[in-house]
Amino acid sequence: MPWNPQIRRRLKLRELDILIAVVHAGVMRKAADHLHMSQPAVSKAIADLEHTLGVTLLDRGPQGVEPTQYGRALLKRGLAVFDELKQGVEDIEFLANPGTGELFIGSSAMSEGIVLTVIDRLSRQYPRVVFHVEPVSLPAIYDELRERRIELGFAGIYGSIPEDDVHQEVLFEDRLAVVAGMDNPWIQRRKVRLAELVNEPWTWPSAGTMFDALVVEAFRASGLEPPRATVYAADMNTRIRLAANGRFLAIVLAGNLKSFGKHPLVKMLPVELPTSYRQIGLITLKNRTLSPLAQLFIEQAREVAKPLVKRK
Repeated sequence: MPWNPQIRRRLKLRELDILIAVVHAGVMRKAADHLHMSQPAVSKAIADLEHTLGVTLLDRGPQGVEPTQYGRALLKRGLAVFDELKQGVEDIEFLANPGTGELFIGSSAMSEGIVLTVIDRLSRQYPRVVFHVEPVSLPAIYDELRERRIELGFAGIYGSIPEDDVHQEVLFEDRLAVVAGMDNPWIQRRKVRLAELVNEPWTWPSAGTMFDALVVEAFRASGLEPPRATVYAADMNTRIRLAANGRFLAIVLAGNLKSFGKHPLVKMLPVELPTSYRQIGLITLKNRTLSPLAQLFIEQAREVAKPLVKRK
């Protein structure tokens, strides 16, 4: 379909916005309510857009509307168009006033340490900047990036093969670590074997997750049958609080603690969890212009990762 001057003159962003709203709602009436328009006006806008392009963009049925192959193609590019326009406005606002802006980030549990550290740094420098952190891991991060719901992704990328439209950058390699509360007698030991800890009460992330699989693999690599955790908790702070109470041993990512410096409530035990090293990386969408705030976040993430890389 040629991009000729006639289409350039007649294609309107408002009609494209209406198409996106209709497909999202699935029903013309719901889209009209969302857009504060009448249903006939919405139908006319879609019809005008189809007439301009010379193809059918929507299949109408009793259950609602579905995009045709032409509609899906236009929607894919249309989302990118509106995202770039939105980014352009935000770039202007940030350049005019670097103390404002919003950034949407996807982060897995394995990368939360570096993400929270960078947020802590930038929020001190730019207190009016708003960060939205969505808990998401690979491969779901890819879809979040494509749908423009997030601008940056951080996750454990060990062994993952990046898809054609995304870029992955390894920031550092992290490992699992065992921590105990300051009153726990195990912290007095200079060396601890994993076999000595099998019968202790444990807490680590939810059963069936990749984190859980890493813990199980580490025990088995040491020739041990992995114990069942007493408490499965996805939130790292919950595990640390349980360990700080004195009874529990918690498994966390070493980088999560080192990123923030020494945690006042817990201490790492001198015990090795083999096979638990994983690459932590940054994921971005190719051919997407990153906002100045996103670029600033990436620069800070690289700075935070430097001592972790040296420590490896």
